[in-house]
Amino acid sequence: MARVMVAMSGGVDSSVVAALLHRAGHDVTGVTMHLWEGDSDKMVESRCCSMEMVSGARRVCAQLGIPYYVFNYQKDFKKHVINYFADEYSQGMTPNPCLACNRDVKFRVLLERSQLLGFDMLATGHYVRNDYRDGQWHLSRGVDMRKDQSYMLHMLGQKELSRLLFPVGGMPKPEVRAIAAELDLATAERPESQDICFVPDRDYRSFVKTQRPDAFQAGDIVDNTGKKLGAHQGIPLYTVGQRKGLGIAVGSPLFVTSIDATTNTIVVGPAQDLRKQIIHIDQTTYVGGTPPDGQFRCLVQSRSHADAAPAMATVTGARSVTIEFDTPQDGISPGQSAVMYHDDEVIGGGRILA
Repeated sequence: MARVMVAMSGGVDSSVVAALLHRAGHDVTGVTMHLWEGDSDKMVESRCCSMEMVSGARRVCAQLGIPYYVFNYQKDFKKHVINYFADEYSQGMTPNPCLACNRDVKFRVLLERSQLLGFDMLATGHYVRNDYRDGQWHLSRGVDMRKDQSYMLHMLGQKELSRLLFPVGGMPKPEVRAIAAELDLATAERPESQDICFVPDRDYRSFVKTQRPDAFQAGDIVDNTGKKLGAHQGIPLYTVGQRKGLGIAVGSPLFVTSIDATTNTIVVGPAQDLRKQIIHIDQTTYVGGTPPDGQFRCLVQSRSHADAAPAMATVTGARSVTIEFDTPQDGISPGQSAVMYHDDEVIGGGRILA
């Protein structure tokens, strides 16, 4: 049996993970990552490590009779998530803080610490599956497509997957709830939160202003010919696809179609200008370590809750790829990730540039 660290958020999924591994006879320890308390002049407690969530995780561990610890990772979270979040908005991108947290904190910093402390494996409540076959590790969607989190974990490679367990990845969510109820776990009825953990009031613009006030500089709003239509009060106030709050009346609906941080310009246009057939991604990683070929067919998911669409991927550099969809796609936002799949298996993914 293995010595397993379980990352516990205080929710039902990670609680069931701890219970299942403990019931299977593993030596289990629960840990919660204390990530964020906000700045001293505006305290905002992260839901990922609120006192309520910590209390829930601690109660579950007490029920199971396993050790429980809280690790302080506020500095790492500030460096890898908060700074990234503010910087991306300041550059006209749309960041994905949960993905950054998974990549740089949970599955790097915490995974490294688990190994230093002598644990064989790190387990989480993510809805994904990993298995070893054909001489390498594979990462696939969770069986419950409504809860699948492979998009958020596409950056995991061979080194990480060899030391990770995802016990609920092969279960539908109702089954996980049923197990929690059967075991009378303290978190069995815990509702799920969809908010950004460090922006619980959803006012990300005000949050970014506290972090990057210099990014809020007035500039021009122009159409795709460069004609000035109005003025804006700062690039972080806008995202690609935005319609409301532009302060422009031209007789037909206009949307933000692109943002140029170098010229401090917001470009607007009709809805059809948002549809893209070709996109470029950088910072690309592959589950297997290298791309399958110079050019390959795949399915591409361009945002966290979108359906994957058929496309041709062309490798253009060590970490860059050009993707051409079979048909134009809506909702493409620079800064989000494009994740490539073969059926339900993750090939890899990267950050959308344009």
